[in-house]
Amino acid sequence: MEGVLKSWAIPKEPPLEKGIKRLAVQVEDHALEYANFEGTIPEGEYGAGTVEIWDKGTYTLEEKDNKKIIFRIKGKKLKGKYCLIKFKKNYWLFFKL
Repeated sequence: MEGVLKSWAIPKEPPLEKGIKRLAVQVEDHALEYANFEGTIPEGEYGAGTVEIWDKGTYTLEEKDNKKIIFRIKGKKLKGKYCLIKFKKNYWLFFKL
């Protein structure tokens, strides 16, 4: 989106079905070259910890403003229409529509 990888950390597994809401913490945008990065970022560096690609696929943006993003995901695990709703600075709710 906008030439970068927009990123959210989701502490629990992303919702696979309707009715489940998850916290999604927006993190720093990444260059497109990072799309396949997995590994461990050393302690003391920004983003320290394990980086895992949980799913991979494509998306189609349907609606976007400062507080809401609606999109269709065509991933290996996630499929369908999803929504991100912003409720604090970098905190969003992530759920399937």
